[in-house]
Amino acid sequence: MIALPILLVFILKTGVFSFFFLILGLTAAGLLEFYRMALPQRRYAGFVAAFAGALLLPAVVSNFLPSFLPVDVFNRLPFPLCLTLLFLFIALLSLFTIRDIKQSAGDAGLFLLGFLYLPLLMSYLVLLREMDHGVKWIFLLLLIVMSGDTAAFYVGSNLGKRKLYPIVSPNKSVEGMLGGLGGSIIGTLLAGATFFPELTIVGAVATALFVGLLGQLGDLFESLLKRSFGVKDSGNIFPGHGGMLDRLDSVLFAAPSLYLYARYFF
Repeated sequence: MIALPILLVFILKTGVFSFFFLILGLTAAGLLEFYRMALPQRRYAGFVAAFAGALLLPAVVSNFLPSFLPVDVFNRLPFPLCLTLLFLFIALLSLFTIRDIKQSAGDAGLFLLGFLYLPLLMSYLVLLREMDHGVKWIFLLLLIVMSGDTAAFYVGSNLGKRKLYPIVSPNKSVEGMLGGLGGSIIGTLLAGATFFPELTIVGAVATALFVGLLGQLGDLFESLLKRSFGVKDSGNIFPGHGGMLDRLDSVLFAAPSLYLYARYFF
């Protein structure tokens, strides 16, 4: 009730560059949570890795938008080179800060997973915002995810009988997933009837199914990570709702899929 209206006003009233810094901050916060979950015994190394990994976001964005950032360093250090440097950094960090030699390879893999999971996927939010109808695309993304989450919760709570994927998320049901897709369709049709008239009915339904399904899979993937790490929530920044990653899990998978639709099919 407090954070969402502030976020919507910020998106509506600010430009792409301000939005970029918002996403950069969310990426850094998400990385900190990820490393606290994945590597609780490596807090200092996790903090350093989160800061370094967040810098991958401008590298990705500048790779798609060469003139987006006024600082030319990311144009001279393109994404593949930045990823190479980060890999070398993590390799050396793992080599010289050994805690348990039997876990060192797994720790290095988790450090690298964080880089790909958050900065790479979060960059598509900036790319969406920079496109024509950029604010509309961001609002549509939030509407698809939120309407899908809400419908999945209420349908699953009241009608859910068949388990969807109990080894990953025991409480999710097939009925909840289908209800979530229905909620995403309704939200997208509502967007087409109000602030995004450029969407056709067929395009709205196809977008909702494609993006809504990827959003639900993003939620399942984060559940997989949390169960693997033995935690219930990624953090406690949102009382009663968990951490930053718990709010971003669906968006992380939905944003690239919506960008693909907007860039190549819209």
